Amino acid sequence: MITQRTTGRRKQAAAAAAVVAALLSTAACGSSSNNDGSKNDAAGFNAANNKVAQASLAKKGGTLKFAATQDADSWDTTRGYYGFMWNFSRYYSRTLVTGKAEPGAAGAEATADLATSTAKITDDGKTYTYTLRDGITWEDGKPITSKDVKYGIERQWAQDVLSGGPVYLKDVLDPKGEYKGPYKDKSADKLGLKAIKTPDDKTIIFKLPQANSDFEDMLAMTSAAPVRQDKDTKSKYGLKPFSSGPYKFQSYTPNKSLTLVRNPEWKASSDKNRKAYPDKITLTFFTNANDMDQRLINGDYDLDANQTGGLSPQGRTTALKQHKANLDNPVSGYIRYAVFPQSVKPFDNVHCRKAVIYGADHESLQTARGGPVAGGDIGTNMLPPSVPGAEGQKYDPYEMATTNKNGNVAKAKEELKACGKPNGFKTTIAVRNNKPVEVATAESLQASLKKVGITVEIDQFDGAQSAGIIGSPSNVKKKGYGIIIMGWGPDFPTVQGYGLPLWSSKYILESGNNNFALINDKKIDGLFDDYVKELDDAKKTEISTEINHKVMEGGYYMPFVFEKFITWRSNRLANVYTTDNYGGTYDFVNLGLKK
Repeated sequence: MITQRTTGRRKQAAAAAAVVAALLSTAACGSSSNNDGSKNDAAGFNAANNKVAQASLAKKGGTLKFAATQDADSWDTTRGYYGFMWNFSRYYSRTLVTGKAEPGAAGAEATADLATSTAKITDDGKTYTYTLRDGITWEDGKPITSKDVKYGIERQWAQDVLSGGPVYLKDVLDPKGEYKGPYKDKSADKLGLKAIKTPDDKTIIFKLPQANSDFEDMLAMTSAAPVRQDKDTKSKYGLKPFSSGPYKFQSYTPNKSLTLVRNPEWKASSDKNRKAYPDKITLTFFTNANDMDQRLINGDYDLDANQTGGLSPQGRTTALKQHKANLDNPVSGYIRYAVFPQSVKPFDNVHCRKAVIYGADHESLQTARGGPVAGGDIGTNMLPPSVPGAEGQKYDPYEMATTNKNGNVAKAKEELKACGKPNGFKTTIAVRNNKPVEVATAESLQASLKKVGITVEIDQFDGAQSAGIIGSPSNVKKKGYGIIIMGWGPDFPTVQGYGLPLWSSKYILESGNNNFALINDKKIDGLFDDYVKELDDAKKTEISTEINHKVMEGGYYMPFVFEKFITWRSNRLANVYTTDNYGGTYDFVNLGLKK
């Protein structure tokens, strides 16, 4: 899952310095603080971290105010791939199943939404049958049908028009790519995908060519939301999606603002997951993150929609000292890491990759990310804590959190000798220019590698152009990007939902590539094949662990941190909790305002 792509704007040092003073002068605004950082009118530090804060205080009515520095990649349910977009889209879109509206790990479990229950699974895991609820309607009052759900899913095949979103369902239901999508469909009803049957308006049946044990997790994603044919404006759909949820679009100006209002045709009796507390929901986009921080701390807005750590380092420091009761510190579910493209020499040699891992100062990298509280625990492997099979720091094959946490010059030089570069080598780190924390990470890595004879240049690129810069293997090779700094979180909390786009040879793409290391390992591919067919949860967990081990043994990645966030919630919020369904961020769908 992509937390948010970047806009290409840099945070300027002068602006940062100016806002520090502003934050310090306004730190007492909003509520009184006790010496220990607790507040009289806020929930308390970590009160919403994997548990519900102030649930009994939620009221119907009012305006919930989001702020953000980044607009969605698209508000079209087929095209959106930002984590916060998936979270926010549940206000105006529903799916057959969705994540439970519960804190922590339970939030990642599938529960019925448009359907009356989770799937009836037959045919050795190859047939999934759902029945739609009564009373589910579009914003104009017309019933949502099984054909609307099928059509919404079929739009994933229209990649020439609707690119950008996840395509798991496309790959699972049509692995040979035989269906051409609804816009090229020659059948009269444009519902020609054979793998989905709609025998009546209440029944939808999925026929998988091959069993996939995570299939229902894929149906819980926003990309499986229904779309009504007569309301499909194709590439313009993201400007005003047609609502199947409790709220509908009132207005939207890209990169400026978005306003949702109640959908009067939505029936609470048809929706067991959404409380729909506010009357109105607004989202305001800022061009300067420091301005947004100040407005959040002042109480002008309730929370950061982007949910990628929230406050800037300066604002975070002030908030921890004087507004601690408004903060939560969840494990994010994301891993931040360096990855080594094998197309760039000498990283085609595993020993040269391991030389970087041993040569790096992992404690310094953790500090660059924000330290143990705002950055996270030192990363030791590539499987996030929310994914079954994860072992956390117990699995530390390069002893990054223990013996070698400050680097091991001797081991690094052994690996350099083994890869035929006893005197070291030169390479380039690619890093997004509008992510100050990533630039700081690159500089930390540059300094520690110099000690072992590896000379590194840092090339900052426009983060908004990632797909064509680091996502293009030919460009990576041309530029000599031997190290790429990036991060990733689960699309859904399994090894398939996290690792398939990163580690499977099937996902090496000419553009928009995320398998930056260009891993083409028959053993890893085979383990993924075994995983998707396996229906026993315990065996799936074992395979997940083994995949992670194979990735780490290959030295393709150097994790920095198991990321943690410092997230802000205003004093006005009630029914607040973090959820593993969206990488440890707040679950937006049932936020309310206090009585």
